[in-house]
Amino acid sequence: MYGLVEVFSSLQGEGRNMGRPCTFVRFAGCNLACPWCDTDTARRFTLSLDDLLSEVRAQRPTSVILTGGEPTIQAGMPELVSALKGAGFWIGVETNGLLAPAWLGDVDYVACSPKAEEAARYRAETCLRRCDEVRVVASSDEASVIRFAQEIRGRIAATDYYISPCERHGEIDFATAKSVLSRLDGWSLSVQLHKILGFR
Repeated sequence: MYGLVEVFSSLQGEGRNMGRPCTFVRFAGCNLACPWCDTDTARRFTLSLDDLLSEVRAQRPTSVILTGGEPTIQAGMPELVSALKGAGFWIGVETNGLLAPAWLGDVDYVACSPKAEEAARYRAETCLRRCDEVRVVASSDEASVIRFAQEIRGRIAATDYYISPCERHGEIDFATAKSVLSRLDGWSLSVQLHKILGFR
């Protein structure tokens, strides 16, 4: 059984796939507790593999994003990924990168968002080393975010690296993100387009 928050269809709002129509499978639970996180990770319902696959198919997507919470802490993910691939879906995963289960190698796209508040854990633990894109939220003071971004770039190989502005209490801090980007080479801005345009 999979613990879930919601299954819904929308457009990808961040990163390289911004604007891509997707069905999002949001799993409950996370192995981090970021103070600024605005995502509800409390379990609202559970579904079996067959029922979850039916729920996804009912949305009639071509692309599926497995997100959270944190999908890498969920049981039964190899079976779910295999079932989704067998059904012909493009699969993306959004993860904080603290875990690197083998099944990530079977999906089409991995977006990693390591958290500056947990910098010590990324140094100490065996973490994800390769993905398609990295998104670092400018959630701390500029100097700390810059140091963390540089460190993460040395640890995680990716095609694209993004700085995302942090949102607190409905206010999106573009100024800090812009300042951080001015002092980093090879990074771009990733905004949460869905929040700016008012869709899920």
